[in-house]
Amino acid sequence: MSISAAMVKELRGRTGSGMMECKKALAAADGDMELAIENMRKAGLAKADKKSGRIAAEGRVAVAQSADTKNAVIIDINCETDFVAKGDTFKDFVNAAAEAILAADVSTVDEAYELKLADGKTIDETRRGLIAKLGENISLRRFQRVASEGGTGFYLHGEKIGVLVDLAKADDALAKDVAMHIAASKPVCVSEADVDPALVEKEKAIFVAQAEESGKPAEIIEKMIGGRIRKFLAEITLEGQAFVKDDKVTVGKLVAGKDNKVIRFIRLEVGEGIEKDEGDFASEVMAQINAV
Repeated sequence: MSISAAMVKELRGRTGSGMMECKKALAAADGDMELAIENMRKAGLAKADKKSGRIAAEGRVAVAQSADTKNAVIIDINCETDFVAKGDTFKDFVNAAAEAILAADVSTVDEAYELKLADGKTIDETRRGLIAKLGENISLRRFQRVASEGGTGFYLHGEKIGVLVDLAKADDALAKDVAMHIAASKPVCVSEADVDPALVEKEKAIFVAQAEESGKPAEIIEKMIGGRIRKFLAEITLEGQAFVKDDKVTVGKLVAGKDNKVIRFIRLEVGEGIEKDEGDFASEVMAQINAV
């Protein structure tokens, strides 16, 4: 059976695959459109499985938020190259996945993979289809949801850093300012009460060792250590840090001045904790060309 240009165009529209791949699939299926799609899906699943072990340390962070701001989810979906991460196809998938997870009661990645998107395909089916189309391993690495009594707010720094903030009272402007600060300053926790005592003791031991080297009297050393611990806690806690937009005020005082309180925050950064294979941009481009 001859394969017409119209048939190839239809298959491209339905699968998003390349022209030659569509033509070959139609020829192999003797012009049967549905069989061609089924065969391409099977081939795509096989490709996805082969690529699943490859390091995916690039990607995007996205946030989806309910209209009343009381519910929100932040997700991190990874791919292999920045080239793919910046593309509209990958971006649309990440945003759609975030909205689907927001609307559902799921708590694990495996559960999220089974959620259906607007086109009726699951997140996992769409992910595997993109692996076949884009030639890279793609994975939903993690997500966290917040159900707030007050309101949530967020800030995205490009596609790689995202912060979600839970406030005692809804305040979009304040939440965005605080989230922006967290993106830049990386606090460990909200307040001193949240700091792990073991971490404080570890730092104190280091300060004691340093102070004893000075040969100063014990009472002076005790004051030195107390001052250093206070400085350390101010540096790692959100409430103790100087606000990035106005270093004359701490974030704690900024929020208190708005008669509000930060309940918690989530900061996700693409690639954190993943050992990435070093490459160069030219290699990334050639990988994309060869995958077409």
